[in-house]
Amino acid sequence: MALSNDDILTSANRLHQAEKTRMQIRQLSQDFPGITIDDAYAIQKAWVDLKLAEGRIVKGHKIGLTSKAMQSALNIDEPDSGVLLDDMFFADGGLVPTDRFIATRVEAELAFIMSKRLTGPNCTMFDVLNATDFVVPALEILDTRIERVDPRTKATRKLFDTIADNAANAGIVLGGRPIRPLETDLRWIGALCFKNGQLEETGLAAGVLNHPATAVAWLANKIAPFGLALEPGQVVLAGSFIRPIETRKGDTIQADYGAYGSVSCYFA
Repeated sequence: MALSNDDILTSANRLHQAEKTRMQIRQLSQDFPGITIDDAYAIQKAWVDLKLAEGRIVKGHKIGLTSKAMQSALNIDEPDSGVLLDDMFFADGGLVPTDRFIATRVEAELAFIMSKRLTGPNCTMFDVLNATDFVVPALEILDTRIERVDPRTKATRKLFDTIADNAANAGIVLGGRPIRPLETDLRWIGALCFKNGQLEETGLAAGVLNHPATAVAWLANKIAPFGLALEPGQVVLAGSFIRPIETRKGDTIQADYGAYGSVSCYFA
């Protein structure tokens, strides 16, 4: 790790204040050119710890950067992950308070609801399917507490910035029809995603590492060295299979999953 403990804690506090004030901070990769992925996850953990100290509760995890296109664009060969907290969940068809966020985007995903404790190493897709109670359609609400483009250098965010920023997670909406994990071939579940009634994006869950359960297995293996596991009742967002849809106040987002229902939200 290239950053000191003071650097990590200071960065976490800056992100915490950025979220509260809705004022983005400069890219950490600009402030710390030698930052590593381990540093970024350490910052994320320190930030989550600040939230837990304020009374938040861990409700699950999110996985990002699961598509080959996104990984190639960032020159990486694995996804990233973040933590879902209790205040990030919004009701299907409900209101999302725009004034809580900075620059929201929405993605369509499948969420895995765990029934058994799942831990690595050597966790496989089959272990995930056996440990999952339900799979449900979901929308992930993204936000960025870090500038996407540095105004001075014009550099875009790096992987380190996204990881430290809790993998850009801000909210989640669960909806549609709960699916037993072996009820259907999850790869072929698709979504038509609309913004204000206009079709914006479409995609298939196979876009997530060929099978969304593979992403959940990756996460279980990734967090195992830290003594962590996916716990019963936790929600795991497996990763988006559409490009992010930009949203602003007044927008309605709906994802139609066909036979598996739909999920929507309104940015009030």
